[in-house]
Amino acid sequence: MSFDDAESGRAGDRLVPAAQGEVLAVDLDGTLLNGDLLYESFWAGLARDWRTPLRAAVALSDGRAQLKRVLAESASLDAASLNFNDAVVDRVRAWTEAGGKAILVTASDQTLADEIAAHLGLFDAAHGSDGTTNLKGARKAEFLAGEFGQGGFVYMGDSASDLAVWRQSRAAIGVGLSPAVRRELSAMGRPVEQIAGPALRPAVLLEALRPHQWLKNLLVFVPMVADQRYDTETFVATLLAFIAMSCVASAGYVLNDMLDLADDRTHPRKRDRPLASGRLALQTGTMLLPALLVAGMAAALADSIALAGIIAIYFILTTAYSVKLKRFALVDVFLLAVLYTSRIVAGAVAIWVEPSIWLLAFSMFFFLSLAGVKRQAELTEAETEGARSTTRRGYRLVDRATVTQMSVAAGYAAVLVLALYLNDPDVQARYSAPRILWLVCPVLLYWVSSMVLTAGRGEMHDDPLIYAFRNRQSRGVLACFALLVVLASTL
Repeated sequence: MSFDDAESGRAGDRLVPAAQGEVLAVDLDGTLLNGDLLYESFWAGLARDWRTPLRAAVALSDGRAQLKRVLAESASLDAASLNFNDAVVDRVRAWTEAGGKAILVTASDQTLADEIAAHLGLFDAAHGSDGTTNLKGARKAEFLAGEFGQGGFVYMGDSASDLAVWRQSRAAIGVGLSPAVRRELSAMGRPVEQIAGPALRPAVLLEALRPHQWLKNLLVFVPMVADQRYDTETFVATLLAFIAMSCVASAGYVLNDMLDLADDRTHPRKRDRPLASGRLALQTGTMLLPALLVAGMAAALADSIALAGIIAIYFILTTAYSVKLKRFALVDVFLLAVLYTSRIVAGAVAIWVEPSIWLLAFSMFFFLSLAGVKRQAELTEAETEGARSTTRRGYRLVDRATVTQMSVAAGYAAVLVLALYLNDPDVQARYSAPRILWLVCPVLLYWVSSMVLTAGRGEMHDDPLIYAFRNRQSRGVLACFALLVVLASTL
């Protein structure tokens, strides 16, 4: 994780202790830490217990300090996994090496402040909120002035709430300050040093939405293709379903990433995700979640209330999966199959057609197979790494053979259902050369077998559908599918 180089103070000089042992008081949230422990503890607590928001609401009635105490007790945060601002850590270390002392003073709960101070080993003391007093703003200023006297310390902070503390300090070190806070701080006439904070980049924000996963939402176009309806009105309705599903699906991904922070930060690949790596703050992710939901529901309502209902059910199921159900073996793969199939249902509802029972049955079997392949790949990777089970999943390494068999059986059953679907007189009546579609069956049999084989070899590191779009052989199979459908429709 990289940040801009520190910018130094008013005259271009780096602040140094004015006397031996002068105290540098360092804020935690947004300063030493790229993030806020209130959000960290909330999402960590929710990942452990779905009742955390209820407990937080009750605690908030007794004040923010009590809220922080309850969340700190609910969460199990590992200080070593948190995203610290490396420039700030180096600056604190330089201060102590120059003969000064450093203390951690934060509005976060005392228990968390102690854990972080012990982990870093940089501070002579740590002070935080105690469940009654929220050590922030004027209260923090009063505490520091009482301990070290007015002008008896240097303070490092990041926000407007720290202005009250800087008024009591000898000098200021600002981290990632906004222009407005910089102006107010400069007006105080104190020596000021600036350290850049992490900047929010649009590309990082887009990455958190996982736009490559929107490929799955192309399934909403299946009913349009199956019903051979290519008019403008049908396309617009389906496009609205695609936009709605993409926004709500991205909300689900953001939610999943916030709940899985602890695991993702120790995962060899997932630790580079925006939230896990700290490139995107949890505060931003928390605000992004409702914004995506509102956008998705607005797009759905532009089509119909019925589509909005399907989209809402999809998000509820996604949330249940992220919070609890993905930890249960078999339940997770069946729910994934339902979530995939719900995309087809959404496409059908958007254009007011009743999807064929054969199509829905094919979807359930097919995506059950792909969900099984996903778990098979994870178990294969876990076995290679010598793990006993996959993280936050209910599977064991001994289940790999069973999951593989299930994937093959479900995939072959999907091909059988597809054959029965293609034999339906109503389906054949929609195509000028319906017999050509029978060629899809052997091609699909080959592809399902290939996917299971690839996962078993430990060569599939992505979601199976994403892998299908990235893998040359799979892209060839998908192109073959499209060609057969076109030929069946035009010959």
